Amino acid sequence: EVQLVESGGGLVQAGGSLRLSCAASGFTFGDHAIGWFRQAPGKEREGVACINGGDGTTYYEDSVKGRFTISKDNAKNTVSLQMNSLKPEDTAVYYCAAAYGVSWHEVPVRDYEYDYWGQGTQVTVSS
Repeated sequence: EVQLVESGGGLVQAGGSLRLSCAASGFTFGDHAIGWFRQAPGKEREGVACINGGDGTTYYEDSVKGRFTISKDNAKNTVSLQMNSLKPEDTAVYYCAAAYGVSWHEVPVRDYEYDYWGQGTQVTVSS
């Protein structure tokens, strides 16, 4: 059974940092992509950062470039999202997702391209 479990969300002041972790089980990263998505109240879910589980190719949404870093640990089957210089507009529920059967260098960025989802973790950035 595939499971994705997020952790690390919380409340932080603007300018602060948080590190989200996604623990995956039931599959190996080699032919999957792992993505972090977020959804704020009244807004559509958007891809924030994604990584190819095989070769490490990454994608970042423009608003988080230079502030967020996605990384993977294949041995531990975990993907992390280091979030620095947080802004109030980063407030959202953050979800970890996995896309099966991706090719080398492929990084899906749309939520409909992902097959498995975690339960989400709340990130709140106060001004």
